[in-house]
Amino acid sequence: MTAIDQQHITGLILAGGRGTRMGQVDKGLQAFRGMPMAMHVLMRLSPQVGELIINANQHLAAYEAFGAPVWPDQIDGYAGPLAGLQVGLAHCETPYLVSAPCDSPFLPDDLVARLSLAIIAEDADLAVATTVELEDGIARTQSHPVFSMMKAELLPHLTQFLQSGGRKVDAWYATLKVVTVPFEDSAAFRNINTLAELRQHEG
Repeated sequence: MTAIDQQHITGLILAGGRGTRMGQVDKGLQAFRGMPMAMHVLMRLSPQVGELIINANQHLAAYEAFGAPVWPDQIDGYAGPLAGLQVGLAHCETPYLVSAPCDSPFLPDDLVARLSLAIIAEDADLAVATTVELEDGIARTQSHPVFSMMKAELLPHLTQFLQSGGRKVDAWYATLKVVTVPFEDSAAFRNINTLAELRQHEG
């Protein structure tokens, strides 16, 4: 089984949120280790895909300076990650789209390869990353739904879901054939949600 040729995959950086937990600032543009946080994501994701696009709803010119096309949500009101995925699929010119959030600068170098192997092996609609987390000494599987790869042909299905009022990622995934892909390094999927976390990981 071979992975999907990366030229057949478009990468999508999700930077369309309000940044509520960071004090209403644009998370992807916050400085982290000398550059905007979303640029770290771009630099890690770009070598793994053929094309790259960014979903953002504010400061579009700042994101355009990254050198990738930038598209705002087609739905008003900061409708969440599914609205970003819809935009990504609408502008995806390859058979597959892979998404990553703008606030996860440590994402794995083999994210796309492993998701693509799984989606082919299972003939799935969508592959999503998971890790094992310890809580009070108990191991549990943690899904990372915005670290996902999907078939571009899902656009009409997602649009219909959104038009019917659906907004929850898990609820949409429940309507699809999904394969989960375990990753060992849970730190690679760490989100930086607050300014305190940003300073904590600066070192």
